[in-house]
Amino acid sequence: MGFGHRIYRVRDPRADVLAHAAELFYSRGGDQHLYDLARSVESTALRLLHEYKPDRRLDTNVEFYTALLLHGLGFPAELFTPTFAVGRVLGWSAHCLEQLAEGKLIRPQSAYIGPTGLHYDRARIPEVRQ
Repeated sequence: MGFGHRIYRVRDPRADVLAHAAELFYSRGGDQHLYDLARSVESTALRLLHEYKPDRRLDTNVEFYTALLLHGLGFPAELFTPTFAVGRVLGWSAHCLEQLAEGKLIRPQSAYIGPTGLHYDRARIPEVRQ
C-alpha cells in the first residue's frame, strides 16, 4: 500500500498534489520528525522497489500521502480507509446505476466479501484541529 497503481504507469499525479499538501502541513506546525521519517521511508521503499522489481514502475501513490495527512489531522488509523472510501461513493453509485441500466455487472470481481452489520461509535470522532 502506498506504492504503485493499477492504472497509472507513471507517478500518480494526485500523489504530487498530496505530497505538496503534506509538506505545507508539516512545515506549519505538524510533527516535522514524522514527516521527515515518512520521506525517508518513501525514499528507501522506492529504492528497494526499483532494486527488487526493476521491470515494474512502483511510484508513490495517493495512499501514502493521504495516510500521512490524515494522521497529522488527528484521524484515528481505523478511519483512514473509510475516509479514503467516502470520496469514491459517487463513482461506486454511478457504477451501480449503470449496471442496473445495462443489466450486467461491470466488475464482478469487486464483490464485497467482508464483515457486515458493523457500526461506528460517533463519540470517537476526533475534534478537528485548527
